[in-house]
Amino acid sequence: MRSYVRGGGNQFGIKNISEAIEGSLKRLKTDYIDLYQLHWPERNTNMFGRLGYEHNDNDDWNKFEDVLENLQKFIKDGKIRYVGLSNETPWGASKFLQISNEKNLPRMMSVQNPYNLLNRTYEIGLAEISVREKIGLLAYSPLAIGFLTGKYRNKERPEKSRLAVDGDFWTRYNKPNTEKAVEAYYKIAQKHNLDMAQMSLKFCEIQPFVTSVIIGATRMDQLKTDIESVNVNLTKEILKEINEVQNLYPNPCP
Repeated sequence: MRSYVRGGGNQFGIKNISEAIEGSLKRLKTDYIDLYQLHWPERNTNMFGRLGYEHNDNDDWNKFEDVLENLQKFIKDGKIRYVGLSNETPWGASKFLQISNEKNLPRMMSVQNPYNLLNRTYEIGLAEISVREKIGLLAYSPLAIGFLTGKYRNKERPEKSRLAVDGDFWTRYNKPNTEKAVEAYYKIAQKHNLDMAQMSLKFCEIQPFVTSVIIGATRMDQLKTDIESVNVNLTKEILKEINEVQNLYPNPCP
């Protein structure tokens, strides 16, 4: 965990999780939180397409049962209603579900992970868990920080865009096939007279394992474009072409 978050280290012990929840309630000026999600696994696990998992039996982290018991206290106090996960793995999601069932503890209701046309890795493992266990994906970064709007085509970096403001994101998307995949999706949108952002959002929305797509906008016209994606129809032909690009450039930005 990053050092600036309550001094770093594990965050799901009763002291830190209490501080986090109370702080959220205060900032949100509310009496309760509808859905409280754990942002990162405390244990050592791979993120963002990293390969070479290194296991450590001595890894120090709050065990699943302890975390659920801590969350249960706040549910009983009426401060949170439901709980979920974020940036979690198939194993982690499965263990939380297993222990909540065995111990009659709060059940994880959601998984907030990245999912977009440049990163469909959620479909490998977690998608089945989402459908079978009814723990839906809240897809974040559905437009891949703007790459799937087309605004970064031809090396463009619009002023005040995510890449212009925070260059750290460039390392996540600066991959060999990113531009090729983006250009291929752009051509599909153009061919079928679709807005590229709306096509990308709609693809996420229609997946059976997706509960919600988390959109972001800095201008009203962007928000309007995002919202109107619900009215887009992706035909079998369009989906076939999208999947052909995925086969050609599989998950360029995991």
